[in-house]
Amino acid sequence: MLSATGSPTVYPEEKAEDLLGPLQEKLCACIQCGTCTASCRNAHLMDFTPRRLWRLVLMGQTEEIFHSKTFALCSACYYCTLRCPRGLPLTDAMNLLKQLGAKKDVAGYRPNARFYGSFLDSVRRHGRINEVEFMRRYFILMKNPAIPIKFTPLGIRLLRKKKISMLPNKRKPEYPLDQFFQRVEKLENQQ
Repeated sequence: MLSATGSPTVYPEEKAEDLLGPLQEKLCACIQCGTCTASCRNAHLMDFTPRRLWRLVLMGQTEEIFHSKTFALCSACYYCTLRCPRGLPLTDAMNLLKQLGAKKDVAGYRPNARFYGSFLDSVRRHGRINEVEFMRRYFILMKNPAIPIKFTPLGIRLLRKKKISMLPNKRKPEYPLDQFFQRVEKLENQQ
């Protein structure tokens, strides 16, 4: 997308080169052959094909990239990476876009980032997933009262089959995971 001056529209706090620079370096050898798109099992659900997304990355079109749902739909199967004739780390590139989307709080990726954040928070606190707390936190973060109503029939079925419990998990984890989460955060901040 071009601005009135004819230059690519970017986020005001960062230029496209700063935001997408590491990604562009990974993809600079892309020959736009389309093997990634042909390999992707989710390509039919994406608004941009993976090949087109890589082209947008190389052109520095941050606004179009982050208004897309393509990177959020990547299932990280590595099939595109395995089949790429240039040996490009395409799945890693999609993961970088997901990280940037979460970091920039991109509207199209916000539900995914909040879902993963709620999930990891529950695991960090309990040593395992506490489904009821996890979903409650997620619904609160989404700030949309219609979402819990949509999931109510599923919740009732899971309760009837005793797959989830409404009672809180009183057990403390045998091996606290907080140290692992702190190490990961430290490693992520070093990048």
